[in-house]
Order: sequence, then C-alpha cells, then structure tokens
Amino acid sequence: MQSDWTGRMNSVIDYVEENLSHDIEEEDISRIIACPFSLFHNSFTQITGISFAEYIRRRRLTLAAYDLQNTDEKIIDIALKYGYQSPDSFRVAFKRLHGLSPSDVRTSSVTLTFYCRLHFELNIMGVEKMNYTILEKEPFKVIGIRRTAPYGGGTWAVVKSDGSNEKINELYGRFFDLGLCFGFGPDGSNDYMCGLEWDGADAAGFDIYEYPKAAWLRFEAKGSITEQTLGNVWYRINNEFLPQSKYQKSGLPTIEKYISWDEGADSCYVEILIPVSVK
Repeated sequence: MQSDWTGRMNSVIDYVEENLSHDIEEEDISRIIACPFSLFHNSFTQITGISFAEYIRRRRLTLAAYDLQNTDEKIIDIALKYGYQSPDSFRVAFKRLHGLSPSDVRTSSVTLTFYCRLHFELNIMGVEKMNYTILEKEPFKVIGIRRTAPYGGGTWAVVKSDGSNEKINELYGRFFDLGLCFGFGPDGSNDYMCGLEWDGADAAGFDIYEYPKAAWLRFEAKGSITEQTLGNVWYRINNEFLPQSKYQKSGLPTIEKYISWDEGADSCYVEILIPVSVK
C-alpha cells in the first residue's frame, strides 16, 4: 500500500496529465498535495533533479510531437493547445527538446525525444538505516553571498570566481562553508546563499539572513562525490524519511554545511540541516 505522500504525489502527476492542454494551477497542486506549493516544488526538484515547470514542458512537447506525427492539426493549433502563444515560441521550445522544428516532423522520418510520465514509489523501506539528530537551535545569523542562479549550486561558482570566498576569509579567517537553499523557481533556477555563521555586527557589505529559534533535523552525507553521495542522501530524506516520520519542512531555508569537499580525493563530508515542524 502506498504511503499518503506517494499517493498524493502520484495524484499530482495524474492532475498534470489530465491538464497538459489546459492551465495547471498552483492552487490545485497545493490542494492535492496538502502543503504550500513552494514546499512541494522544492521537494519535487530535489527528488527528480528537474523543476516542476520543466517536467510539464517536457511532457507537453512529448505529446505535441505525437500530435504532429499522427494528426492533421495545424502547427499553430498544436502550439496553442500546449500553452504556446505563437508559432515562434513553440518552434524554439520544440527544437530545444527534439533537435528539429515542428514542420520537420511532417516532412521526413525523424528521431524524436520521449519523456514518460513520472510515477512515485517508496522502495527498500526500513532495509538501510538512516541516522539523524533532532536539534533545538537558538536564533543565529548567516552572512554571505545570496544569488539566484540558473541551476542548483550556481552561487558556489560565483563566489569561487569573483573573489568573494577569498575576501571573507581575509576578513573573518574562514571560507564559506554553508549553503542555504531558499527554493527553486518555476524555471529551475535556485535561490541560494553561500555563507558562514556569524555573531558579529559588521557584515562588511555581505548579505545577511537571520534564522529564528527552531527545531532542526541533522543528517550526514559522507562518501564519494562522483557516486552522488550528497544527492543520494537528499533523495532518501525526501523519499523515505520525511514521508514516514512525524516531521515536515518548516519553510525556512535548508542548510548544507560543507565540512570537507575534496574533488581530488573524490570525498565529501556534508551535514544536511533541515528546519522542521511536527506534522
């Protein structure tokens, strides 16, 4: 029997499939999943590796390719059917996914891209243990660089290339070691902050985020970088731990604390800290 969480996630996918040629409303998603849309969107992106909007785009363009191959509908009508307001915007999106224009589909034998609908399951439940700690933390402040980047972790590329990491080390004797994830945009962009915990008054022009007193879950990701240790721990948190535990994300930004990250040795040690409330 599926958990309530996986059942609701699959109900969201059912809703998407039924409305690929109609508007898909955030309010409907929130009602189905029984949580704010922003929390659903963040979990969806962390679990699947793509944004919810990107999943919808891929499914719509997959069905559009089928319609082009198997119906006599006009290209403009198919474009409008799947939410594109002009043939040009449809052509650009279609070519980006399939590698050819919509008109090419009807003139020759072509190779197209197919994206299946998603289906969520909970597997290997209770076989592999997950260690966690529940913490009560007093209010604290983080200073650093906050940016919205087109992909997850893009802010790290910024601070490593513009001198910010060296500057904060010169000022405070420490490099950035915290990654705060504020959420993902509909286009998959990531609102993210590279920072360090700081209790002083002078932020030296850096961005500031202040956490209130809160309960936190702490997990460890310790292992190989190339084997996606960090991503795999996040996957298990979102797929296994949170759906089955009494805790839920509170909506405050999550933290990745980078204790070590050595690409040369292919090893990492990252603490995952999640502000939570009781369901």
